Amino acid sequence: MYVCMCNGYTDTDIRQTVRAGGVQNAEETYKALGNNFCCGMCRDCAEGLVSEELSEQVLLAAE
Repeated sequence: MYVCMCNGYTDTDIRQTVRAGGVQNAEETYKALGNNFCCGMCRDCAEGLVSEELSEQVLLAAE
């Protein structure tokens, strides 16, 4: 699903960027993808996806 219409980012783009490592929040994720937030309408959704993915990575590392 598209999360950011301004930049054309999908939930998959965001999750893959978090999995690649080196990002801790949505702002860092967007920068890693090559842009910043534009209008900001997607910020909450993007932040939620990043948090979910980071939590998933912690659970996988604990196994």
